[in-house]
Amino acid sequence: MDMTLRTPHMPAAGETVQGLSLSYAPGGKGANQAVAAARLGAQVAMVTRVGNDPAGPAVRCNLVDAGIDAMYVLDTPTEPQGIAVILVDDAGQNSIVLAAGSNGAISPDDVDACAAAFQGAQVTLLQNEIRMETTLRAAQLAKAAGATVIWNPAPAPKGWPREMAGLVDIVIPNESETERLTGLPVTDAASRERAAEALLAMGFGTVVLTLGGEGALWVDGACSFQAPTFQVDVVDTTAAGDTFCGALAVALAEGQPKPAAVRFACAAAALAVTKMGAQAGIPTRPEVEALLAR
Repeated sequence: MDMTLRTPHMPAAGETVQGLSLSYAPGGKGANQAVAAARLGAQVAMVTRVGNDPAGPAVRCNLVDAGIDAMYVLDTPTEPQGIAVILVDDAGQNSIVLAAGSNGAISPDDVDACAAAFQGAQVTLLQNEIRMETTLRAAQLAKAAGATVIWNPAPAPKGWPREMAGLVDIVIPNESETERLTGLPVTDAASRERAAEALLAMGFGTVVLTLGGEGALWVDGACSFQAPTFQVDVVDTTAAGDTFCGALAVALAEGQPKPAAVRFACAAAALAVTKMGAQAGIPTRPEVEALLAR
């Protein structure tokens, strides 16, 4: 749950500042990606935990309202809902404090208890706002079930088990996350290609490097291509990357060819930045198709 406070300026140590507004909105990378996939036409189940405070039921209801199967949304009696407290000043600068809460409680044992969620799934989409060992266990179960495993390594892990690379069919990092994973600088087209090849050498099946306003770079053992983004009026970039991940998962599950799938994801991400808010800005399928048609 994102709690956003607008303030004239950031408070100094010991200072009390009169806030201008307060808003609550469901967020989190996993939930954003699940909502994106559902809004774009996929049947989605989410394995997660919600907290024991009033925000927990609100988050659960939001997932259900988005059309997501909440059978594997587990209650957490011992922890409150994961929260991001976001201060935004008049200059548009922000400071964020995260409290993991129920997000930090989801464990490999929880994933095992939800093993039925992986059976029959075409795609399993993973991100990094939960414990790394939990993400690894999910990748293992997904691979065993025959799903295409997609990993968005965000936030970029300081250390990660190399076994993960052999389980992941498609890794979707941005440039800074690519640098963290490979230890290589990513500054231009040539360095992007080198870093992507390094990720392939680690064992990842395919690399899709997101480039913000420059689109996305797809690199696998057979081909390499860059899909451009769409020109739109940018209002808020929150959850653009999550929307890209959810959209790409949908397109690949539908069997769209690689270039068309990446273009579909770029279109969805472009539309996401034209509205304020994380999940509020995620587009519907008709909106993406209309942009592609234009």
